[in-house]
Amino acid sequence: MSTLKLGRRALIGAAVAAMSLGAPAFSDGHQAVESIHFLIPGGAGGGWDGTARGTGEALTAAGLVGTASYENMSGGGGGKAIGYLIENADSNHGTLMVNSTPIVIRSLTGVFPHNFRDLTLVAGTIGDYAAIVVGKDSPVNNMADLLAAYDADPNGTAIGGGSVPGGMDHLVAAMVMEAAGKDALGVKYIPYDAGGKAMAALLSGEIAALSTGFSEAVDLAEAGEVKIIGVTSDERVSAAPDAMTMKEQGIDTTFINWRGFFGAPGLPAEKVAAYQDAIAKMYDTPEWEEVRARNGWVNIHNPGDDFKAFLEEQEKVIGDLMKKLGFL
Repeated sequence: MSTLKLGRRALIGAAVAAMSLGAPAFSDGHQAVESIHFLIPGGAGGGWDGTARGTGEALTAAGLVGTASYENMSGGGGGKAIGYLIENADSNHGTLMVNSTPIVIRSLTGVFPHNFRDLTLVAGTIGDYAAIVVGKDSPVNNMADLLAAYDADPNGTAIGGGSVPGGMDHLVAAMVMEAAGKDALGVKYIPYDAGGKAMAALLSGEIAALSTGFSEAVDLAEAGEVKIIGVTSDERVSAAPDAMTMKEQGIDTTFINWRGFFGAPGLPAEKVAAYQDAIAKMYDTPEWEEVRARNGWVNIHNPGDDFKAFLEEQEKVIGDLMKKLGFL
């Protein structure tokens, strides 16, 4: 209740300040952003939708942004929204588009003609590591066990995932096996179109392990359905402190499915700075912590040039792997 009251008080304060000064101003003297229109490249209920709405909720409740609005624009694997933002750049200075790792994968494979360099990079905000899990009754307890099983019977040690061949779950499985000294091309990957089907395959022994998002792995582990045998983070994550990283197990690989925000090309520098300032301040608010914890997100803040360097590195790693696997 106290958080709600604080948020409402901040919003009332914002409205009063806007009427008297023309732009919201707050007690610590910084200028807030009046409004943000969030452009979401997919439908309601997906990861992009949740990220945009959760971020908007925290920014407005904390008084860092006056109002937030949302627009879902599905199509072209996210390409429709990107094209729209580029083609209507001058009229979209008040818009931030959410995106994630697929903007790198889909531009590499030519699903759409643009890439992140065609947009204004505002900030990476959150991430979800990847994890490899096995069924709760599996004799496999760590990556060494999985690798031993693979060496003994590569074809009988399939890894499943919830994305198509060449999609994120497949790339993570291939990246991990490659870093463990195995040939990524030799890994048998079986795609499933839903988490339930993948779990059924894991429990029936159709697949030996499942490549999935870390937050999903934590939910499955807490439900007692799986054991997490490796996480693609640099260090152990507090949400599952007993789950070992790949690095701890001698497999030198990390991976983050990041989510972040982009502006239209040519977005004025003062607008970019205002958005980046609001997002940076958001991390220290109880309103953001409530949204973050509720969704199981990991704080990964990469503003501006840091975001660009991160994306360029991810593009290189993913591009090299996709070439090896024959997807490029």
